Amino acid sequence: MAFDDHLAQRIRTILAAEVGITEKRMFGGLAFLRHGLMFVGVSGSELMARVGPATYEASLAREFVREMDFTGRPMKGYVYVDEPGLATDADLHFWLRRCLDFVATLPPKKPKPEPKSTPKPSPKPRRA
Repeated sequence: MAFDDHLAQRIRTILAAEVGITEKRMFGGLAFLRHGLMFVGVSGSELMARVGPATYEASLAREFVREMDFTGRPMKGYVYVDEPGLATDADLHFWLRRCLDFVATLPPKKPKPEPKSTPKPSPKPRRA
């Protein structure tokens, strides 16, 4: 699935001063991560927002917000914000701040261990 590059650019602009932000293609769209933890993403023209359990119900009560459900089951702590809910920079800033505040409460992501390289066996000596 393609993602709305204009929305992605708006996110980049708002997050320009934030530390530890990276991007990664995930969930058929583009995810934004802080210190390795995904906090928002762009899927089509929608914002995938990781709001966490404490603000989940309040987030769902807002206009243009619905459960995030792309696996057949709603993902608790994640919501979709439809395009009209992101009309202004203030709207988008609200969601980015809510999501950044949530991931700030999570423990740092542990780096993946480097794959162990197995030594190659020495070639067998050739017979003369």
